[in-house]
Amino acid sequence: MSRYRGPRFKKIRRLGALPGLTNKRPKAGSDLRNQSRSGKKSQYRIRLEEKQKLRFHYGLTERQLLKYVRIAGKARGSTGQVLLQLLEMRLDNILFRLGMASTIPAARQLVNHRHILLNGRIVDIPSYRCKPRDIITAKDEQKSRTLIQNSLNFSPQAEMPNHLTLYPFQYKGVVNQIIESKWIGLKINELLVVEYYSRQT
Repeated sequence: MSRYRGPRFKKIRRLGALPGLTNKRPKAGSDLRNQSRSGKKSQYRIRLEEKQKLRFHYGLTERQLLKYVRIAGKARGSTGQVLLQLLEMRLDNILFRLGMASTIPAARQLVNHRHILLNGRIVDIPSYRCKPRDIITAKDEQKSRTLIQNSLNFSPQAEMPNHLTLYPFQYKGVVNQIIESKWIGLKINELLVVEYYSRQT
């Protein structure tokens, strides 16, 4: 299944806020009408919606998400928590959380078009897994810096997660540590996602 490129409001109305997918918001009351029509949800549908929420927020294909679930299942600790940490430490997500891109698809485009340096070297793989002490900067070109400055100007000034530090005047972000669960950028029940996949395989 390929990456979703359809109407974004449609997904937000069905699944709730997905800050990584779009920074726009549906009109007040539109999501409430949708919920009242839906009636009682089955356990399967609840698990499916949590999985879809994760998938659309981080902009993953079904195959990519399944791969992350399998990696998390083999790691030490809670599979759900490890899964969220893996997704949050992706380069495209970190650019988004720093405010250097307005959405995760926009961050992916910055990386694909080679506007981003990681530890001084160009990285064009949005799924690159960042590590503590990684330094992310804009390429030393006017176009790259302008794109990031525009994002920094228009990004809502949310509280910066403690695993990241932004130096806006240097167009630079630093990864301090692996993210803690309280700073995850999406309200989600990750156990339902793990449960969804455990019942599929």
